[in-house]
Amino acid sequence: MAGGGSAGFTVVCARSQQEFWIGENQTILQVLRESGMRLTSSCEQGICGACETKVLSGELDHHDFVLSSEERERGDVMMICCSRAKGDQLVLDL
Repeated sequence: MAGGGSAGFTVVCARSQQEFWIGENQTILQVLRESGMRLTSSCEQGICGACETKVLSGELDHHDFVLSSEERERGDVMMICCSRAKGDQLVLDL
């Protein structure tokens, strides 16, 4: 589900102090890998949970099948292979 059809947004990687534009038909995982980041993933469909990433700020649009309702409500982790931002920006612990 590359992108899920929602508008583009910015991802800020807090530890590396890098900022990336995630286009409408791109995934966070795809863009970060294209920039040279080495990130863990497996299914790339939101089923396995291998790409789970800590979220520092931003509103999430979850598209995975891994997180419980409670985990989604907390908004502190996401699967970067398929989930997106509802707003203009996400800050990730990367």
